[in-house]
Formats: sequence, structure tokens, C-alpha cells
Amino acid sequence: MTKKAVLIGSLDTKGAEFRFVRDAVESLGVQTLVIDTGVLDEPVFAPDITRDEVALAGGMTIEELQEQRDRGTAVRIMTKGAEEVVRRLVDEGIVGAIFGMGGTAGTTVGAAAMRAVPIGIPKLLVSTVASGNTRPYVGEKDVMMMYSVVDIAGLNKLSSRILRNAAYAIAGMVDGTSQEKTQHEEKPMIAATMFGVTTPCVTKVREMLEQEGYDVLVFHATGTGGMAMEELVRAGFFVAVADITTTELADELVGGIFSAGPNRLQAAGLAGIPQVISVGALDMVNFGPPETVPPQFADRRFYQHNPTTTLMRTTVEENRQLGKILAERLNQSKAPTVLVFPKGGVSLLDKASQAFEGIEERKALYDAIKLHLRKDIPFLETDEDINDPAVSEMIGNQLLAFVTKEKGGVDHVHP
Repeated sequence: MTKKAVLIGSLDTKGAEFRFVRDAVESLGVQTLVIDTGVLDEPVFAPDITRDEVALAGGMTIEELQEQRDRGTAVRIMTKGAEEVVRRLVDEGIVGAIFGMGGTAGTTVGAAAMRAVPIGIPKLLVSTVASGNTRPYVGEKDVMMMYSVVDIAGLNKLSSRILRNAAYAIAGMVDGTSQEKTQHEEKPMIAATMFGVTTPCVTKVREMLEQEGYDVLVFHATGTGGMAMEELVRAGFFVAVADITTTELADELVGGIFSAGPNRLQAAGLAGIPQVISVGALDMVNFGPPETVPPQFADRRFYQHNPTTTLMRTTVEENRQLGKILAERLNQSKAPTVLVFPKGGVSLLDKASQAFEGIEERKALYDAIKLHLRKDIPFLETDEDINDPAVSEMIGNQLLAFVTKEKGGVDHVHP
């Protein structure tokens, strides 16, 4: 089946702009499919999927939305409908790429539709809000956002150039992915989580697994990184998980900027995928520049990682809570699970003579995990810090024992 560039947006208020993009994409030999999410006025041109179909998929008729004339309800219904329509098109194998554009409402609808599309299918969203905080729109998906510079309100010299660039980009991605060939052998994949302060550990583990024929996908534990990994875990991409850097739990607990939400550290266990867990970077909570740190933390210990990232040391009490949270989430696991605890330090900053060295903090974390962790989950402990090669070897060997179904993969267990 021929893959198409799916264009989604309001053809009443943005019809001329969508027609411009459609024509530019088709001029390059790429077929399009246009979905109309407008509500009030007639579309500027006829779509392939009408607003009536989208509204019904969202739970109301277009006539009901027009009678209510409530913008909030209209956006909610058309967003839900767009998600359902796009999911169906993906299942039918039609979607080669997806394109959207608009202001806040158009961005909301387009982004929601894009988040319904699997990772790997190109997604491009031209938006008036793309220069601000894009996390609510992108989420954990590979959505590309292009700043429109000017409002999407008519075609002029500048807007035409920007929309033409976007059209060329989406057409190129459809054409490129349709012609590409697999350039390397498909290998079983293992997920890993990393921060700058756990890089030596994760790099060594990755190299060990790659030498044994596995592809290792490393996720930056920045909130969306953990969420993206766990979505791919649920989708069945991985044969095992090396969740070495669980720092997102600290941001969730304390209020940092890198929270991955309340369901972090559950996907692999519930999906039955073997996992090796560690406590990487639980010594820190992440904030932006120094002036963004909430005033209630003024007396805490900080480390300026770079001009835009301020790290705050977790306290003894916070580590006690983190240990309990981590253990309780692992206790839900239905999969082979091992926890590795490096007693010498949980990051490059949490070791002797470093900025976040915290003997009492680590002890609180250790004691809480031991107290609350299910007794049948192996607890591997070592005196080295997390970036010591011996810790990497312990993690890597356990993962290999899981994925190769070898016996005796657990050593140094302290129940």
C-alpha cells in the first residue's frame, strides 16, 4: 500500500495554508490525505476525511458542536476524534508521515494525533508556540516542532517560505522512508537509562551487551526519556531493560523538572520483561537555572551542572522515601528482576570528596529498599560506586544471564 503524507488541521480557519502545503507536497510526487478538524465555517477545500467523521469519532456530531459554540468542548472532541481517526489510518498502513499546523488549538489537536502514531513514523508540527515549552505537545513521542515565526493567518512572503520548507521536509521523509533498505542486521534490543553522572557505568554495560550481539537503546533520564522508554517497553520492543538511572523518581518526589510521572519503573515488570535496576543519580533533583529553584530549597546543597541545569542533593529523609517508592514499584513486577546497589556512591558526584558525597543519604536509601523490597527479588550489593567497572560487569552479566536463559545469573545476593 502506498504511504501518504497525512495532513491534519482546521480547513475553515487554516484552509488556504493547508492547501498550499498539500500542493507543495504533491508537487514532489508524494500523495497526501487531508483530515479536516474545523468546526464552525465551511472548509476552504474538500478534505479526504471530513469534520463530520472526526467529530463522530470523538463522541459528538458536528451539528452538536456548532450549536454549542463552545471552543473548549470543540477542541476536546475534535482532539479525541483526530486521535481515533489517525490510529485507524496507522492500522490500515496508510500513514507515511503526519503533518499539522496552527496556534494553540491547532497545535493541541495536531500534537494529540501525532502522539497516537508509533515512534518512527515522521511527525512535523508547524506551530506558533514551538519556541516555548513544547513538552505538553511532544510528550514522549518523536514529534518535530517548527516555529512558524509569524501567525498562521494568511500566505505572505515569510509564511510561504516556512510552510514550503515544512512541505519539503515532510515529503522528503515520506519518500526517504519508502525507499530505504535495512542497512544492518536486526538485533534484539535492550533498553538502558543514563545521565551524565552515570555515563561510565552505562557505557560499559552497553559495550558488553553489544559485543554479545544486542542493540542497546540508551534513554536520557529527563522525564520524557523514561516515559519514552517505558512506552517502547509496553509496545514490546525490548528483550530486557537495564534501568540503571532511576533519578526521575527523585524529581517526581521532590518536585524537580525531570519527573516521569507516578507510573515510572513499572512497565517492564508488568510486561514480563527481565530487568536489572539500580539507583543511579538518586542523589539529585534537577532544576533549571539557579533563579528557577523554588525558594523553599534555599538552604539545600547545590551543584551547577551547566548554566541551565542546577542539581540539588537529596536529603536523608528523601532517600528514605525514595527507597520505599522504588521497592514498592519493583514489588509489582511479574518479570525476573534484580536490584543492584552500589554502596560506594550512586553517581559521579556521590563519592568520596565529591560535591554530593552522602554516606548517611545512601544508608537511608539502602535501608529503605532492604526493608520494603519483596524478599524473592535478588538484592545485589557491592562496595564500589556505580561507575566502577565491577558494577557495570555485575549489571551486564546479569542481563546476559536473563536474555540467554543461563542459570546461576545471580551472585552476591543478600536477602
